[in-house]
This record gives sequence, structure tokens and C-alpha cells, in this order.
Amino acid sequence: MKIFCRTDQQCICYLCSIDEHKGHDTVSAAAEMAERQKELGTSRQMIQQRIQNREKDVKVLQKELEAINRSADKAVTDSEKIFTDAKLQIRSRQKSEVSHVNRLQEKLQQEIADLNGKDAELERLSRAADHTQFLHSYASLSRLGEATDSPSVKIRSQRYTEDVTAAVSEVRDKLQDILSEEWSTISLAGTEEVLVPQAEPETRTDFLKYSCQITLDQNTAHKYMSLEYGQKAKHIYVQNFYYGHPDSFTDWCQILCRESLTGRCYWEVECNGSAIFVAVAYKKMSRVGRESAFGNNDKSWALQCFHDGYEFSHNNMRTSISGPHSPTVGVYLDHSAGILSFYSVSETMTLLHRVQTTFTQPLCPGLGIHSRGASAKICGASDTEEETA
Repeated sequence: MKIFCRTDQQCICYLCSIDEHKGHDTVSAAAEMAERQKELGTSRQMIQQRIQNREKDVKVLQKELEAINRSADKAVTDSEKIFTDAKLQIRSRQKSEVSHVNRLQEKLQQEIADLNGKDAELERLSRAADHTQFLHSYASLSRLGEATDSPSVKIRSQRYTEDVTAAVSEVRDKLQDILSEEWSTISLAGTEEVLVPQAEPETRTDFLKYSCQITLDQNTAHKYMSLEYGQKAKHIYVQNFYYGHPDSFTDWCQILCRESLTGRCYWEVECNGSAIFVAVAYKKMSRVGRESAFGNNDKSWALQCFHDGYEFSHNNMRTSISGPHSPTVGVYLDHSAGILSFYSVSETMTLLHRVQTTFTQPLCPGLGIHSRGASAKICGASDTEEETA
């Protein structure tokens, strides 16, 4: 068995090489072994190189972990120091105010005691029976009954503590915005997925594992958009109650959701009518002008759904898309991987369009309804938890 048949990938004897394996590609087993050993050497080199690369990645991540811990510890320490200073100032102010009130109380108590003494003297004088004694004493005591001007005590409003509380609440709100939005741009979330890429889901059941709860933000709704029962957004020609809010769209019948999404998320939109935009956008996108339409700027990505097809738009660039029409559109977002996919949802999931980019901010789902009477509904974690525009 010193001959190797490459055609059948097996070792054979000389007789087989001139019989069953006649005409096949054959070489000596030793030659085949030498060639395969070269391939093994190349494979080992590649594996060892990958090991070295991964070991470097581990060291980089370890340094990043240490930096994160140092930074977080410093932030906590600095924050505690700041709030400790603030608490000390409040307590110092409290001590000063309490001392001031105590002095006023002592002064008033002393004044009350003095007035009680004067009142007793006047009472004794008023009961004197001897005319001469009364008139003699009256000359020196009559001034006791004169009214003296004492400043009235007013309860001062404790505005300084209220102002401190309001300021702390404002700082807390700003801090929460920073933690939820700004930090996501520098976060290492998704590093594991970069090192070990995860396959995109295939079945609707798989997609629903990443479903998320989504709530429409009525403050962003255009004046011709109605939210019925807080669940359904519809295009009408009636000005709604929230028209005029600074976050509302002024030129396009659009609405954003409250949530800022990162990580892996999935949601579905049920469309009723035509010219409906299923979109994602950065929360700080423009609300005014032509560029505020979903897909007309570099801060939004939109799939427009018609009765006979679809169109994708981003940064004012449009792409016509053919695919099976379905009233339900599925949206899959893998923020860290920079993947945004739109699906036609029926018995199967049909990919309509996929975007591969780098997202620099969290994304908000959005709806645009440019046809009168049309409506759309965002379905989140379950069929019972949904929002409709």
C-alpha cells in the first residue's frame, strides 16, 4: 500500500493502480505524505499566528479593563467628593440658619419676660388706692405702657434648599442622558461579538428573541399625526394637542420613539396604507426643513413601503427594492456590528435590504406616514405590548 490515489483519496497497492484505479491521479504515499506535512506546517503557522493575535487582544482588553476600573473608581470618588462638599455646604447653611433662629427665639423670650414684668408693675399701679402714692409712682412707671416697635418675625421661605434640590435633579437628568447616550459611543459593548461574530437570526422565532419594548414619543409627532389610544399613529388633517412642542417634526408627518437602542434589537411594524416610512434615526436629527425627512440626511435610515414595492433611503440617496409585499416589516438592529436589516414578514422572513455601517450614537425607531388615512403600528416585545402611529 505504498501508492496514494488522489482521485479516490486512499492508499492502494501496485496491482490496484493498474486495475481498479487505472487512469487515476496517483503518487507515492511518501510523496503525498510529504506534501500534506507541508500543508500541516502552514496550517500550524496560521493557527499560531492567530493565537499570538488573540493573546495580544487579551492583553489589550486587560489594559482596557484596568483603565475602565480606574476611570470608574475615579469618577465615583470625584462624584462622592463633589456631593460630600455639597452636603457639607448644606449642613453648614443649616447650622448657620438654626443658630440664627435660636438667637431670635432667645431674644423674643427675653422680650416676653420683660413685657410680663412691665405688665405686672402696671397692674400693681392700677390697683393703688392712695391718690398720692398712685400719682407719685405713675410719673416713673407710665412709660412702661408705651408701645415699643419690635420687628415682626416672618417665616422665610426655604428657597435655598429647594434650589439645591432642583439643581441636583437637573444634574441627575443630565447625567442620566450622558450615561444612556454619550457613553455608548465609547463603550466596549459588542467587543465579544466582534471577536466571535454571531450569525444573524434566520427564523422569526429567532428574531423575536431580540424583540424590545418600544414607545412612541408624542412630543415628536407632527401636527397632522394622531396617536389613537396611545397605540396607533395615523395621518390626519387635524392639529393634535401636542403641536408646537420643540421636539416635534414641523414639515413631515413623522414621529420618533422614546427609546434609544443599542445592542441587538428587533421590532415589527404593521403598515396600513401606502407611503409609510419605517425608519431609525439619531435622536438629535433635525426637526425642521426638507432635510428633516427620514432618509434625507446622514442621521436616519428609512425603508419606504408602497403597495407594489419598497425604496430605501439614506443621506438623500435612494435605492429601489423588489421583494414580496407584506403588511408587516421586521427591523433587525445589531448596533455594535453596524448592521441594520429590513425584512418582509409572512410565513418566512425575506430580507429586503441590509445596511453595513458604523453607528456613532444610539438609534431611535421612527415612523413616517405621508399618505392621508394611512397608519402604522410598532409591535415590540409581544403582540399585547405595541405602539401604533
